[in-house]
Amino acid sequence: MKIKATADPERLYDLLLTARTADKVTLYFRDGRVLSGALVFNPLKGTGRLINVDREMSIDFTLDKLRDVRL
Repeated sequence: MKIKATADPERLYDLLLTARTADKVTLYFRDGRVLSGALVFNPLKGTGRLINVDREMSIDFTLDKLRDVRL
């Protein structure tokens, strides 16, 4: 299965808006990273933070760095 080189920004934006209320979200980054945790998303700036309490880590991201979002 081939992975799309570019993700639809509108689709990702809608997924992130929906995912804001989910307990756990998995983000797939364009650079190949796959991270899970709680999501904080700022729709006005198109930026967010993924927080994983179990791994004691958080990462900031921008919409253009994402390939996919799964709940």
